[in-house]
Amino acid sequence: MKVLLVAFIMVLISSKIAWSQDIFTEFEIITPPSCVNNKGINVQFQNLSSKLGKFSAGVAKRNKKTGPIIYRLNYEKSPKALQIFIDLHECAHHQTGDLEQPHPPQNSPKHMMKESIADCIAALRMRESEEMLIEALLELKKAMSALGFPLTSIKSRELNISNCFKKKISTKLYISKVLKKRGFE
Repeated sequence: MKVLLVAFIMVLISSKIAWSQDIFTEFEIITPPSCVNNKGINVQFQNLSSKLGKFSAGVAKRNKKTGPIIYRLNYEKSPKALQIFIDLHECAHHQTGDLEQPHPPQNSPKHMMKESIADCIAALRMRESEEMLIEALLELKKAMSALGFPLTSIKSRELNISNCFKKKISTKLYISKVLKKRGFE
C-alpha cells in the first residue's frame, strides 16, 4: 500500500514539475498572418505582455485611432501553432463583422456561436498543415483545462475545430456565407 501511495505521489510531482516547466518556457513570437476585415481594411496586430498572465490570448477590437486591431497577449508563452490559431481566430472576428454588431452577453448562445464560427475559420485557414492544427489543439486543450473549463466544453470545442478542418469549402466561401446570413452582403 505504501508503495502505491509513494508511486502516486511521484506521478503527481512529476506532472506538476513538467507543467511548471511548460509555463516558464518562452517562445519566439511569430509574425502575424495577413488579415483584412469585412470592409476590406487591413487589421493591425499589437503584441502586449504581462508578467501576471500565464497564458497567451488574443482580443479583436476596433481602435478609433488605428482602425481594426488584434491585441496579442503573452504570445511568448505559447508555441507557434497556438499563436497562429489565436491570430486566425481573432482575425475571423474581424472578417465576419463581429465587431460591427453589439457584443452579445458572455456565454450566451449568440456569443458561443460567434466563437465557434471564429474557431471554424481558423481551422479552415490552417488546412495546409494538419500537424500544426493538431499541435494547436493540444495546446488549446491544455490551456483550457488549466483555466478550469469543463471537459465537455473542451471536447465540444475540439470537435467543432476538427469538423471544420475537414469541411469541403473554401475559407472565402464560408466567410461569405456567414456575412450574407448576418446581412453584410
